[in-house]
Amino acid sequence: MVKRTSLDGDACPIARSLDAIGDWWSLLIIRDAFMGCRRFGEFQRSLGLAKNILTVRLRDLVERGILATEPASDGSAYRDYVLTAKGRGLFPILVALRQWSEEFDERPQEIATMLVDRENGRRVRKLALCAEDGRVLAAADTTLKPRPGTLAGKESASK
Repeated sequence: MVKRTSLDGDACPIARSLDAIGDWWSLLIIRDAFMGCRRFGEFQRSLGLAKNILTVRLRDLVERGILATEPASDGSAYRDYVLTAKGRGLFPILVALRQWSEEFDERPQEIATMLVDRENGRRVRKLALCAEDGRVLAAADTTLKPRPGTLAGKESASK
């Protein structure tokens, strides 16, 4: 198997995130964890993923603090995989991916499910990026600037 180049030390937060969750199997495992999968066998049945690949992905997600293992809830000798706070923080990313696909997929009629509010059964509103004052922002409304205290921030302050 070819070793991936690590983006863990990259200065870009998007690259760093992709280093942790950029593999599609990892995102599908996380999706299934949100849907209630907890056991190795549940993930394997849902994804149809080879056991050796699933083992590596689950181990990596645990090492990165996205999933944790805990004693099985039924008292058996098995271990459950559960989302950590870091893992639960990925929910808006999965929703954004879902909503992007719902909007731009060439065959939306094949999408079998829709995301709804448990309380009232209504569809979830499309995610929006908002400024601190509540304005909805598009890409053209944003820019990047150096973070204070970083090497890039120190260079711009000295200019």
